[in-house]
Amino acid sequence: MSDASQAFRVPRDELERFMLAVLARAGADALSAEAVTRALVTASRMGTDSHGLRLLPHYIHALKGGRISGAPEMHFERRLPATGYLDAGDGFGHLAGYTAMEHAAAMADEVGVGAVAVGRSSHFGAAGCYALAAAERGLLGLAVCNSDPFVLLHQGSRPFHGTNPIAFAAPVEGENPFLLDMATSSIPWNRVQQYGAIGRELPDQVAADSAGGVTRIPAEVAALLPLGGSDFGFKGAGLGGMVEVLSSTLSGMLHGFRLLPMGGPDMTTPRGVGHFFLALRPDAFAPGDPFPEGMRRYLEDLRAQPGRGSARVMAPGDREWGCRARRDAEGIPLDSANQRAYAELAETLNVPALQPVV
Repeated sequence: MSDASQAFRVPRDELERFMLAVLARAGADALSAEAVTRALVTASRMGTDSHGLRLLPHYIHALKGGRISGAPEMHFERRLPATGYLDAGDGFGHLAGYTAMEHAAAMADEVGVGAVAVGRSSHFGAAGCYALAAAERGLLGLAVCNSDPFVLLHQGSRPFHGTNPIAFAAPVEGENPFLLDMATSSIPWNRVQQYGAIGRELPDQVAADSAGGVTRIPAEVAALLPLGGSDFGFKGAGLGGMVEVLSSTLSGMLHGFRLLPMGGPDMTTPRGVGHFFLALRPDAFAPGDPFPEGMRRYLEDLRAQPGRGSARVMAPGDREWGCRARRDAEGIPLDSANQRAYAELAETLNVPALQPVV
């Protein structure tokens, strides 16, 4: 971020106030507005602005265009003691995600495991929000989702999978949860845009041109490489396929290659995105509930490992919790592009503008 963007920071509660008001004015009901706001603010507090506050203008565009229902009729069916299906009614993926994980958690509380497939949904922001929701109530949580094609198959020449994220969270007694939130591509798409904007070359083995060849020039990028790059991309492509099977195939939705793009001119047709959520109760497995102490020992040993040079070894989530603490204290930064976008939302929807930290 530039120095100017660092100077414009807003308190968490002010960002929540603005998002709730904008979503309501655009036609979202209270449950939808609360879920979207919760997910976007959670992501931006942890530093994942690409899946946080940056997405609000897009969601408003999709809501006003009719692609997303602001008052969806969601229907949950419990199919077996530990499984269920949520028809998200073409509503916000954030509401679908929190709702589905709540159902999965309720089944896990009862029988040890809960799994929910979701159909007729939409983009749900950062997958980690929903895994985290499980961990915050003492459960292990897994969340996956398909998306439109951005990523090559291993040795492929055209995009096939989406970035197909995997998020996993586990509770840690007396600490913030263990939180892994990753794409199955080598880098996220917004990294390409970010590097292009500042005239910087990409790292090697993360992106490809229109012929499928590796490129480091952002303007030449037509697709992302799967995790592992051109030599070992079968790993990322395989993980992307696993996510596809769990999210779209299990829920009866179109797989990512056939999905309408998230962007583009058509903001009227629902996309039919699929998700999958899993919740596990830690004490439902080994006798004596060894999980809390095992997690403590594991993380203690992990963080004690020597780093390379001056680097410090961190567990998944450590960087995000550090960012969250800073942003809760100093405010959440908006770069110049987001400042303009939020000012336009305030004007067009007649909502009081964001007020920065004084």
